[in-house]
Amino acid sequence: MKYGIGIDLGGTNVKMVVVHPDGELVQQTQFRFDQDRPMDWASGIKEQVKAISVRQEGCPEFVGLSAPGLTAEDGASIAHMPGRLKGLEGLNWSEFLGLKLPVPVLNDAHSALMGELWQGVAKGFQNAILLTLGTGVGGAAMVNGHLLLGEIRRAGHLGHSSLYSEGTTDIAGTPGSLEDAIGNCTLERRSLGKFTSTKQLVEAARNGDYFAMKVWLKSVWDLSCALTSFINILDPQGIIIGGGIARADDWLFDPLKQFLATTEWRAGGHQVELLHAQLGEFAGAFGAAYNALRLETEGENR
Repeated sequence: MKYGIGIDLGGTNVKMVVVHPDGELVQQTQFRFDQDRPMDWASGIKEQVKAISVRQEGCPEFVGLSAPGLTAEDGASIAHMPGRLKGLEGLNWSEFLGLKLPVPVLNDAHSALMGELWQGVAKGFQNAILLTLGTGVGGAAMVNGHLLLGEIRRAGHLGHSSLYSEGTTDIAGTPGSLEDAIGNCTLERRSLGKFTSTKQLVEAARNGDYFAMKVWLKSVWDLSCALTSFINILDPQGIIIGGGIARADDWLFDPLKQFLATTEWRAGGHQVELLHAQLGEFAGAFGAAYNALRLETEGENR
Protein backbone atom coordinates (compact mmCIF):
# COMPACT_ATOMS: atom_id res chain seq x y z
CA MET A 1 0.00 0.00 0.00
CA LYS A 2 1.16 3.52 -0.76
CA TYR A 3 2.94 5.14 2.18
CA GLY A 4 5.10 8.09 3.09
CA ILE A 5 7.62 9.14 5.74
CA GLY A 6 7.71 12.26 7.89
CA ILE A 7 11.00 13.17 9.58
CA ASP A 8 11.42 15.74 12.33
CA LEU A 9 15.02 16.64 13.16
CA GLY A 10 15.46 18.18 16.60
CA GLY A 11 18.42 19.36 18.61
CA THR A 12 19.12 16.01 20.26
CA ASN A 13 16.86 13.42 18.63
CA VAL A 14 14.94 12.54 15.49
CA LYS A 15 11.25 11.59 15.35
CA MET A 16 9.77 9.77 12.36
CA VAL A 17 6.34 8.58 11.27
CA VAL A 18 5.26 6.22 8.52
CA VAL A 19 1.78 7.09 7.28
CA HIS A 20 -0.72 6.27 4.56
CA PRO A 21 -1.99 9.15 2.40
CA ASP A 22 -5.17 9.37 4.50
CA GLY A 23 -3.05 10.07 7.57
CA GLU A 24 -3.35 6.61 9.10
CA LEU A 25 -0.30 5.96 11.26
CA VAL A 26 1.62 2.83 10.33
CA GLN A 27 4.66 3.32 12.55
CA GLN A 28 6.37 5.95 14.65
CA THR A 29 9.86 5.91 16.03
CA GLN A 30 12.52 8.17 17.45
CA PHE A 31 16.22 7.96 18.15
CA ARG A 32 18.85 10.07 19.83
CA PHE A 33 22.03 11.02 18.03
CA ASP A 34 25.52 11.89 19.21
CA GLN A 35 25.90 15.64 18.97
CA ASP A 36 29.69 15.30 19.07
CA ARG A 37 29.83 13.03 16.03
CA PRO A 38 29.68 15.00 12.76
CA MET A 39 26.48 14.36 10.82
CA ASP A 40 25.44 11.51 13.14
CA TRP A 41 21.85 12.74 12.83
CA ALA A 42 22.04 12.56 9.03
CA SER A 43 23.46 9.04 8.87
CA GLY A 44 20.87 7.88 11.42
CA ILE A 45 18.03 9.24 9.27
CA LYS A 46 19.43 7.55 6.17
CA GLU A 47 19.63 4.21 8.00
CA GLN A 48 16.07 4.52 9.27
CA VAL A 49 14.67 5.37 5.81
CA LYS A 50 16.39 2.29 4.36
CA ALA A 51 15.07 0.11 7.19
CA ILE A 52 11.53 1.41 6.67
CA SER A 53 11.73 0.67 2.94
CA VAL A 54 12.71 -2.92 3.72
CA ARG A 55 9.88 -3.39 6.22
CA GLN A 56 7.31 -1.84 3.87
CA GLU A 57 8.66 -3.90 0.94
CA GLY A 58 9.05 -0.89 -1.29
CA CYS A 59 10.15 2.71 -1.49
CA PRO A 60 8.03 5.51 -0.02
CA GLU A 61 5.84 7.56 -2.34
CA PHE A 62 6.41 10.78 -0.41
CA VAL A 63 9.02 11.91 2.14
CA GLY A 64 9.18 15.21 4.01
CA LEU A 65 11.49 16.65 6.63
CA SER A 66 11.20 19.34 9.27
CA ALA A 67 14.13 20.97 11.05
CA PRO A 68 15.01 24.14 12.93
CA GLY A 69 16.14 27.12 10.89
CA LEU A 70 15.00 29.00 7.80
CA THR A 71 14.31 26.97 4.68
CA ALA A 72 15.75 27.74 1.28
CA GLU A 73 13.58 29.43 -1.32
CA ASP A 74 13.17 26.19 -3.26
CA GLY A 75 12.13 24.34 -0.09
CA ALA A 76 14.74 21.62 -0.62
CA SER A 77 17.04 22.41 2.30
CA ILE A 78 17.64 24.53 5.39
CA ALA A 79 19.35 27.74 4.29
CA HIS A 80 20.10 29.32 7.68
CA MET A 81 20.74 27.49 10.95
CA PRO A 82 23.80 28.95 12.71
CA GLY A 83 25.45 27.38 15.73
CA ARG A 84 23.88 23.92 15.74
CA LEU A 85 23.58 20.81 13.54
CA LYS A 86 26.68 21.53 11.48
CA GLY A 87 26.22 20.30 7.94
CA LEU A 88 22.46 20.92 7.87
CA GLU A 89 22.65 24.19 5.95
CA GLY A 90 22.36 23.53 2.24
CA LEU A 91 21.98 19.75 2.59
CA ASN A 92 19.73 18.49 -0.22
CA TRP A 93 17.82 15.63 1.38
CA SER A 94 16.62 14.04 -1.83
CA GLU A 95 20.19 13.61 -3.01
CA PHE A 96 21.52 12.62 0.40
CA LEU A 97 18.91 9.91 0.91
CA GLY A 98 19.34 8.65 -2.65
CA LEU A 99 15.66 9.07 -3.46
CA LYS A 100 14.21 9.74 -6.89
CA LEU A 101 11.48 11.92 -5.43
CA PRO A 102 11.86 15.43 -3.96
CA VAL A 103 12.12 15.73 -0.17
CA PRO A 104 10.59 19.09 0.78
CA VAL A 105 11.87 20.73 3.95
CA LEU A 106 9.90 22.84 6.43
CA ASN A 107 10.84 24.81 9.52
CA ASP A 108 9.97 22.74 12.60
CA ALA A 109 7.28 25.11 13.92
CA HIS A 110 5.69 25.43 10.47
CA SER A 111 5.66 21.66 10.26
CA ALA A 112 4.09 21.23 13.70
CA LEU A 113 1.22 23.51 12.64
CA MET A 114 0.73 21.51 9.43
CA GLY A 115 0.60 18.32 11.48
CA GLU A 116 -2.05 19.64 13.86
CA LEU A 117 -4.13 20.90 10.93
CA TRP A 118 -3.89 17.54 9.13
CA GLN A 119 -4.35 14.99 11.90
CA GLY A 120 -4.45 16.95 15.14
CA VAL A 121 -6.66 19.19 17.21
CA ALA A 122 -7.29 21.75 14.45
CA LYS A 123 -8.09 19.28 11.68
CA GLY A 124 -9.66 21.09 8.73
CA PHE A 125 -9.00 24.65 9.94
CA GLN A 126 -8.12 27.21 7.28
CA ASN A 127 -7.03 29.98 9.65
CA ALA A 128 -4.90 29.04 12.65
CA ILE A 129 -1.91 29.98 14.77
CA LEU A 130 0.39 27.60 16.60
CA LEU A 131 2.69 28.45 19.49
CA THR A 132 5.15 26.07 21.10
CA LEU A 133 6.06 27.18 24.61
CA GLY A 134 9.27 25.75 26.01
CA THR A 135 12.84 26.98 26.35
CA GLY A 136 11.83 29.57 23.79
CA VAL A 137 8.61 30.27 21.91
CA GLY A 138 8.16 28.90 18.40
CA GLY A 139 5.30 29.82 16.12
CA ALA A 140 3.56 29.42 12.80
CA ALA A 141 0.42 30.71 11.10
CA MET A 142 -1.94 29.66 8.33
CA VAL A 143 -4.23 32.20 6.67
CA ASN A 144 -7.01 31.16 4.28
CA GLY A 145 -5.42 27.75 3.84
CA HIS A 146 -1.94 29.10 3.07
CA LEU A 147 1.02 28.62 5.40
CA LEU A 148 2.68 31.99 5.94
CA LEU A 149 6.33 31.85 4.87
CA GLY A 150 7.33 35.41 4.06
CA GLU A 151 10.15 36.90 2.01
CA ILE A 152 12.94 34.82 3.56
CA ARG A 153 10.65 32.18 5.15
CA ARG A 154 10.96 33.92 8.51
CA ALA A 155 7.19 34.34 9.00
CA GLY A 156 5.72 32.80 12.13
CA HIS A 157 8.47 33.66 14.59
CA LEU A 158 5.78 34.94 16.94
CA GLY A 159 7.95 34.45 20.01
CA HIS A 160 10.09 37.34 18.80
CA SER A 161 7.23 39.83 18.80
CA SER A 162 7.79 42.79 21.12
CA LEU A 163 5.67 43.34 24.22
CA TYR A 164 7.84 45.98 25.93
CA SER A 165 9.68 48.54 23.86
CA GLU A 166 12.19 49.19 26.66
CA GLY A 167 12.71 45.55 27.60
CA THR A 168 15.90 43.51 27.35
CA THR A 169 16.64 42.27 23.84
CA ASP A 170 16.22 38.55 23.12
CA ILE A 171 18.38 36.29 20.94
CA ALA A 172 16.85 37.80 17.79
CA GLY A 173 17.45 41.35 19.01
CA THR A 174 13.78 41.98 19.83
CA PRO A 175 13.18 44.19 22.89
CA GLY A 176 10.84 42.78 25.53
CA SER A 177 9.77 39.76 23.47
CA LEU A 178 7.07 37.20 24.17
CA GLU A 179 9.79 34.54 24.29
CA ASP A 180 11.53 36.35 27.13
CA ALA A 181 8.21 36.94 28.89
CA ILE A 182 7.23 33.27 29.20
CA GLY A 183 10.05 31.04 27.92
CA ASN A 184 12.11 28.89 30.26
CA CYS A 185 15.19 30.67 28.90
CA THR A 186 14.54 33.67 31.16
CA LEU A 187 12.63 32.11 34.06
CA GLU A 188 15.57 32.19 36.45
CA ARG A 189 15.92 35.93 35.88
CA ARG A 190 12.17 36.55 36.06
CA SER A 191 11.89 34.61 39.32
CA LEU A 192 14.94 36.30 40.89
CA GLY A 193 16.89 33.05 40.80
CA LYS A 194 14.28 30.97 42.61
CA PHE A 195 13.12 28.74 39.71
CA THR A 196 14.83 27.27 36.67
CA SER A 197 11.89 25.53 34.98
CA THR A 198 8.21 26.30 34.51
CA LYS A 199 7.40 22.87 35.93
CA GLN A 200 9.02 23.89 39.23
CA LEU A 201 7.25 27.25 39.13
CA VAL A 202 3.78 25.80 38.56
CA GLU A 203 4.27 23.11 41.21
CA ALA A 204 5.19 25.81 43.72
CA ALA A 205 2.15 27.85 42.72
CA ARG A 206 -0.07 24.78 43.16
CA ASN A 207 1.34 24.42 46.67
CA GLY A 208 0.38 27.95 47.61
CA ASP A 209 3.64 29.82 46.97
CA TYR A 210 2.45 33.41 46.50
CA PHE A 211 5.61 34.58 44.75
CA ALA A 212 5.48 31.66 42.30
CA MET A 213 1.82 32.39 41.56
CA LYS A 214 2.63 36.04 40.94
CA VAL A 215 5.46 35.21 38.50
CA TRP A 216 3.34 32.59 36.71
CA LEU A 217 0.24 34.75 36.28
CA LYS A 218 2.37 37.65 35.03
CA SER A 219 3.78 35.31 32.34
CA VAL A 220 0.30 34.11 31.36
CA TRP A 221 -0.99 37.69 31.24
CA ASP A 222 1.85 38.63 28.90
CA LEU A 223 0.97 35.63 26.72
CA SER A 224 -2.68 36.73 26.59
CA CYS A 225 -1.64 40.22 25.46
CA ALA A 226 0.50 38.73 22.71
CA LEU A 227 -2.36 36.45 21.59
CA THR A 228 -4.68 39.44 21.50
CA SER A 229 -2.32 41.14 19.05
CA PHE A 230 -1.99 38.00 16.92
CA ILE A 231 -5.79 37.65 16.81
CA ASN A 232 -6.20 41.24 15.63
CA ILE A 233 -3.50 40.83 12.97
CA LEU A 234 -4.28 37.36 11.59
CA ASP A 235 -7.92 36.70 12.62
CA PRO A 236 -7.55 32.95 13.27
CA GLN A 237 -10.31 30.45 13.93
CA GLY A 238 -8.16 28.80 16.56
CA ILE A 239 -4.87 29.14 18.42
CA ILE A 240 -3.02 25.90 19.15
CA ILE A 241 -0.66 25.84 22.10
CA GLY A 242 1.91 23.10 22.62
CA GLY A 243 5.38 22.58 24.01
CA GLY A 244 6.55 21.69 27.49
CA ILE A 245 4.93 24.66 29.20
CA ALA A 246 1.52 23.57 27.84
CA ARG A 247 1.80 20.53 30.14
CA ALA A 248 0.67 22.89 32.91
CA ASP A 249 -2.78 22.12 31.44
CA ASP A 250 -5.57 23.92 33.35
CA TRP A 251 -3.03 26.02 35.20
CA LEU A 252 -2.16 27.56 31.86
CA PHE A 253 -5.42 27.40 29.93
CA ASP A 254 -7.84 28.51 32.68
CA PRO A 255 -6.15 31.84 33.52
CA LEU A 256 -5.30 32.38 29.85
CA LYS A 257 -8.97 32.09 28.91
CA GLN A 258 -9.93 34.45 31.73
CA PHE A 259 -7.40 37.05 30.59
CA LEU A 260 -8.47 36.75 26.95
CA ALA A 261 -12.06 37.38 28.01
CA THR A 262 -10.95 40.90 28.94
CA THR A 263 -8.56 41.60 26.04
CA GLU A 264 -9.85 39.81 22.93
CA TRP A 265 -11.86 41.84 20.45
CA ARG A 266 -14.93 39.60 20.04
CA ALA A 267 -16.72 41.33 17.23
CA GLY A 268 -20.26 40.03 16.84
CA GLY A 269 -19.64 37.69 19.75
CA HIS A 270 -17.03 35.67 17.84
CA GLN A 271 -14.46 34.00 20.09
CA VAL A 272 -11.23 32.39 18.91
CA GLU A 273 -10.85 28.75 19.99
CA LEU A 274 -7.97 28.07 22.34
CA LEU A 275 -6.70 24.55 21.69
CA HIS A 276 -4.22 22.24 23.39
CA ALA A 277 -1.90 20.65 20.79
CA GLN A 278 -2.80 16.99 20.30
CA LEU A 279 0.04 15.30 18.43
CA GLY A 280 2.70 16.12 21.00
CA GLU A 281 6.32 15.60 20.03
CA PHE A 282 5.37 13.91 16.74
CA ALA A 283 3.47 16.91 15.33
CA GLY A 284 6.47 18.00 13.27
CA ALA A 285 6.89 14.55 11.73
CA PHE A 286 3.20 14.41 10.77
CA GLY A 287 3.47 17.90 9.30
CA ALA A 288 6.56 17.00 7.29
CA ALA A 289 4.78 13.99 5.81
CA TYR A 290 1.69 16.05 4.99
CA ASN A 291 3.75 18.79 3.35
CA ALA A 292 5.37 16.21 1.07
CA LEU A 293 2.02 14.56 0.29
CA ARG A 294 0.39 17.90 -0.45
CA LEU A 295 3.16 18.95 -2.83
CA GLU A 296 3.12 15.57 -4.56
CA THR A 297 -0.65 15.76 -5.03
CA GLU A 298 -0.42 19.30 -6.40
CA GLY A 299 2.24 18.12 -8.87
CA GLU A 300 0.06 15.24 -10.06
CA ASN A 301 -2.91 17.58 -10.59
CA ARG A 302 -1.02 20.04 -12.79
